[in-house]
Amino acid sequence: MEMGKSRVIALLAVASLVASACGTSTGSASPAVTTAPGATVAPVASAPVVGTSPTPVVDTTVYPRAQTLYTTGKQWGAPSTWNPLDGGNYATGTLGLQYETLFMYDPLKDVYTPWLAESGTWDSAKTTYTIKTRSGVKWSDGSDFTSADVAFSILVAKNPVLGSTLWTTGGVTAADATDASTVVVKFTNPAYQEWAQWLYNGAIVPKAVFEAKNTADILKFTNANGVGTGPYMYKTAAADRMVWVKNPNWWATAALKLDVKPQFIVDIVNSSNNVALGQLLQGGVDLSNNYFPGVKSIVDGGYGVTTYFAGVPYMLGGNTATLIPNTTKKPLDDPAFRKALATAIDTNDIVTKVYGSIVTVADPTGLLPNFSKYIDVAQDKALGFSFDTAKAKSMLAAAGYKAGSDGFVTNKDGSAIKLTLEVPDGWSDWMQAENSIAASAAKAGIKIDPQHPDFNTVVANRNRPDATTAPKFDLQINNDVQIGNTPWTWYDYVFRPASKSFGTSENRNYEGYNNDAAWALVQKLDSTPVEDVAAMKTITSALQKIQLTDMPVIPLWYNGIWAQMNNTVWTGWPSDKGNQVLPATWNGYWNMGAVLMLTQITAVPAK
Repeated sequence: MEMGKSRVIALLAVASLVASACGTSTGSASPAVTTAPGATVAPVASAPVVGTSPTPVVDTTVYPRAQTLYTTGKQWGAPSTWNPLDGGNYATGTLGLQYETLFMYDPLKDVYTPWLAESGTWDSAKTTYTIKTRSGVKWSDGSDFTSADVAFSILVAKNPVLGSTLWTTGGVTAADATDASTVVVKFTNPAYQEWAQWLYNGAIVPKAVFEAKNTADILKFTNANGVGTGPYMYKTAAADRMVWVKNPNWWATAALKLDVKPQFIVDIVNSSNNVALGQLLQGGVDLSNNYFPGVKSIVDGGYGVTTYFAGVPYMLGGNTATLIPNTTKKPLDDPAFRKALATAIDTNDIVTKVYGSIVTVADPTGLLPNFSKYIDVAQDKALGFSFDTAKAKSMLAAAGYKAGSDGFVTNKDGSAIKLTLEVPDGWSDWMQAENSIAASAAKAGIKIDPQHPDFNTVVANRNRPDATTAPKFDLQINNDVQIGNTPWTWYDYVFRPASKSFGTSENRNYEGYNNDAAWALVQKLDSTPVEDVAAMKTITSALQKIQLTDMPVIPLWYNGIWAQMNNTVWTGWPSDKGNQVLPATWNGYWNMGAVLMLTQITAVPAK
């Protein structure tokens, strides 16, 4: 049937909204598309050939449309590794669809669900953690999953190439399989928060496959067509897509009565957001985790597209976008100036004009909404900030920053203040946001020059080679910390000192701020059991006082878990009124409950 003329015009109008939308790992954007809706192809998986790496080519296979879920929004280049130990580099779904974790964690409900573990318990001294592994689980090659696989998956974290802190600051000193279904993990000075994160983030891999690869070259092992326990197996990969096929022997079908509905999952590599939008609107893609401005027009346009919330803010919050100041440079080394700068930023302007209200203003503490119970509300109200130009001017004057003849404030010695704010070129939403920040700051007398160098330059400017090198930027926007189970992650990001940041996988001291008292509290929080919420609240309150007083980073808005779902082929998507799970394909999200989405959606009957 020919698409109606008015519908074509509407589609083009909506597409024009995203022609320059950003596209990278910020979560503010994501992958593109070229899919082949079609029919026919037997759901047969080839025998696993562990470690081989296919040549990226175009996949011309036509998959049965009613059995195939097309996704996009994470992959910006051809899939190149399926090694679940390779952090954020592995292909979409490697962890969560193919490899699994001991527990699944739901950040919306703050609930852990036993997964490959049937249980995990601390002894009375809380220095020994005993894991009972799930019975009846098999690897996709038919071999038995055992406690030896779990023990090895913990031990492999000692490999320095992986950059894991489990055996260093995490406190793990031993991990032994004491029988076929029991693993005993011993700790000295346990980092309970970090361990609780590993339980739902640490991939459990087959010892038989990975033991021989546990060398300095472990990340060179691409592991295509590998052996996992999850609901899907590798089928093929190409330059434009990653294809998974349903595992007919997935343990959770019998054990938990869970059945993933799509026979195939085809994740499309992004080339541009406007291409992704066109595919979504025409039903070629079912779930897009791309950033699209103008979401209201998309949802209201009659395309059968829905979002998690039916109205504002449409999206769940996934991370906190923050303004990072170089605290080693005047006047950004002055907490009073940073506090005035925070007060001068019209974040509501960013939320409404840049994002069309699909994001929300961040709380001054920076804690995501799922961590609201940890916010000291009275203290937040007393010490927090909100946009107020007049108040910002007053704060600057009180701190000794006087306006020059051009209306912009100068340093206390009378020298000009010239600040640059950089975000990656092409990240259109952040580029618009930096313009908004500069405009509102100018009204308070703070001169900021928006710049947008290429992504690699932005990263190079913030990732210093060592603790003695000063940051190379003035201001940057950053959103490294994702939704999870503990506010410890946020405070580790804000307060990790330079001496603990460089030469590790946790290079986070972008702003050059150091506070020994705050870092001691962060370590105390890490050493607090996650079930001791009262103790965690006491510590986070103390950390919030330091943060809100010194303002080492400035929380701006909650970046969304971008998710637009087309209901033409599949329906029953996550929503606040229905199945409340995360609708995301991004790395680390499948094991935070998103895999359950695949058991809840249903195919729309053919007409």
